[in-house]
Order: sequence, then structure tokens, then C-alpha cells
Amino acid sequence: MKRIIINGANGYVASNFINELLKQDYEVIALVRGESKFSSEQRMYASLMDANNGEKIIRNKLKVYNYSLLDDDFLLSSDQLESIFSKKSDYFHFAASLKYSKKTKEEIFATNIDGVKNSMKVFQKYAVNNSRFFYISTAYSCGKMDSVFEEKFYKNEDISFFRNYYEQSKRYAENIIKDHIDNYGLKAHIIRPSQVVGNKITGVTKTDFGIFDFTKRICNLSNRYPHEFLRIKVNPEATQNLIPIDTIVHYLLRTVKIEELPVIMNFVAKNLIKNRDIINCICSFLPINISSKRQLDKNSMTPLERLIDIGMSFTGDYSDLNILFDTKNLDKIINEGDNEITTNSLQMMIEYFISNHIKEKKMLKIKCAI
Repeated sequence: MKRIIINGANGYVASNFINELLKQDYEVIALVRGESKFSSEQRMYASLMDANNGEKIIRNKLKVYNYSLLDDDFLLSSDQLESIFSKKSDYFHFAASLKYSKKTKEEIFATNIDGVKNSMKVFQKYAVNNSRFFYISTAYSCGKMDSVFEEKFYKNEDISFFRNYYEQSKRYAENIIKDHIDNYGLKAHIIRPSQVVGNKITGVTKTDFGIFDFTKRICNLSNRYPHEFLRIKVNPEATQNLIPIDTIVHYLLRTVKIEELPVIMNFVAKNLIKNRDIINCICSFLPINISSKRQLDKNSMTPLERLIDIGMSFTGDYSDLNILFDTKNLDKIINEGDNEITTNSLQMMIEYFISNHIKEKKMLKIKCAI
């Protein structure tokens, strides 16, 4: 089997992908940034244990390297890099900043643009012939466009075209890769996932991004102010494009197994979930009542409603969307029809997330008391 090399390997999607690759006997090299408290190996193994629900992980075909995304040769020796890229490989660039605000623009662009440039530089310098470069972008590089977002490259746009700098940085990075495909012969593919959630079969949810960040905020609020009736500025008929973690891992495995792939693939759901259903589901597990309104005057908000509104500085930008994504390229590699999230699987995910969030809060209180 070919070698799979992954940077940003301890992230949510990447670690779940690696966990499945190891189960299928692939050789995996994980590039992880070490920290003062935890080494790259410790961070990687902790993420894998989480992805594998605390069960024993397979390590015999996994090598972990401490790397630095923005430094020359990742601060690895030429001998190390020649060994890493010594055979035909699929290289997945997962590393990214998930920040979004103007005040963190420099950090976002350094990680999401300069990091991609450096990653391609290392790949093109050391990778052997027929190796492939996969860039994990986002379906939301579509920005604020109101037509179908096709599986093709789009020109760079001003920040006013996007909801935040994260989206803009991903669009810019895609076009940098396009330039290397067109002018330097880079064998590359762009993967655009939508909002990744939990496991559609088990309900196990280990991410607190997107709708789960919102769920966490409501959970905390309901604990402090139970049985409140609150209004939030969210279009109840707008939709979220949610892709289960087991589905995206399955899609990623298909890219590894298929040699001839489309250049760009939108890893998105076709069955969309309405905001109304998400909110109703959250309220069914918590002692709180929420009414979603597409229009809500801030002057009429109660203090608690204003608190929620402030906390939705990121997720609120995605609360009035009905984005249409093209999936013709995705359909070329995926022919199964049971990979979509359902209302039942969403309920399992939210119940699991709330239950574990409450347990974590209780454990924190116990530790603080001790």
C-alpha cells in the first residue's frame, strides 16, 4: 500500500482519518506541532485515542514527526524528509487556522496561505514521482455567492465577498495551488468539506465547532437560567450543510484508493438540515425554550438574548443560508446513497454532546473544589 503523509494530523478530521487508515493497514506519517506541555507524539496519540473512543490504537505503522509549518523544510533534516517522502505517497495538507476575525487576519493568512506555500515547496522538493498533494479547503470558500458553488476554481475576491477572513484565506490558498498545477506541474487535488459533525451511526460527537459551539452556549445558559424563554436572531427555515465524521472519512479513503480523481471535490451533504430542527432538538434535551426569528431588533432584546447574540459573532453569519453545492465530481467517486445525516442521527449527536459537556462541567467543578 502507498504511504499516507498528513500534516495538522492531530485535528478532528485528520485524526479520525488516520485512525481508519491504520485499521486498514496503511502506513501513515503524521506531522504534528509539539508544544511546551505535550510532545508531538503525545498530542497525536491523545487525538487518536479520542477518535477511537478510548480503545487501544494501532501504532506499528504510524510514525510521528514534530514539525513547524512555516519554517524552511518544516525544521526537519533533509535526511528525515527524504525518508518521509522516499516512496510514492499521498500527502494531505490539513493544517489550518480556524480563526476568522479581522484582529487575527495576519495569523490566519500566515497559517492558511504562507503555510500552504511552504507545504507545497517541501512536497515538490522531496516527493517522488506520481505522489499526490491533497489540500483540505472548505465548502465555505464559496463566500456570499448566491448561485450553485461548482467544483471548479473561482477568482480571488475582496473580503466584502466573504463572511470572514478564514473563508477568504481558503479561496486564496486554492488559487495558489491552481497556479502550481498550471505552471509547475503539481499533481494536486482540492477537497472542500462542509460543516463536519459527529458519527451518524453511533451519535458520538467529539467536535465543538459550528452547531455544537452554539449547543454548548445554550447548554451553559440553561444551566444558569433554567426554564427561560429566549428569542434568537436565526432564520428557522435556513439550512446547515452537515457532513458526519464517518462519512467524510469514508470519502477521504476513497480518494486514497482511486488513482484518477477530479481536481476539486465538494465533500458536502445533499440533504440539508433546517435551523428550526436543530434548535428544537437542542431544546428537547435542555430546560430552556428558544424561538428563532429571522429578524430581531437588538433594542427589543432582553439581557440574556443580547448575551446569546454576542456569542454568535461567528455562527450567526451562517444562520441565514441556503447554499447550493455542486457534487458532480464527488459523485464520480462515491456511489453510495446512505451517507447523509438524518434527524434521528442529529438527535443522537446533540444528546451525546450535551451529556458529555455536562459531565465535563461537573468534573471541572469537582477539580476546582479539590
